[in-house]
Amino acid sequence: MLRTVAAIGIGYVLGAKAGRRRYEQINRAYRAVADSPATKKAVGVGRQKLSEQLSTQPPLTTLVAIDEKTVVLGPDEQAR
Repeated sequence: MLRTVAAIGIGYVLGAKAGRRRYEQINRAYRAVADSPATKKAVGVGRQKLSEQLSTQPPLTTLVAIDEKTVVLGPDEQAR
């Protein structure tokens, strides 16, 4: 989505003869969106979900608790 918006903005800037003032206005708007915490959080969440779906490793579950700080993990057979 962000790439689409950026591509549209770049296309407009390169295709239009609006001049430097319009270019600066578009550039400021792009930077405001790209640098906003909400955008960064949305991108992070999206990457995490995509990573989870593309992961070839099965989720892990606790098999044996050895002590308070040490546990043995193994594949979660129910998740398959």
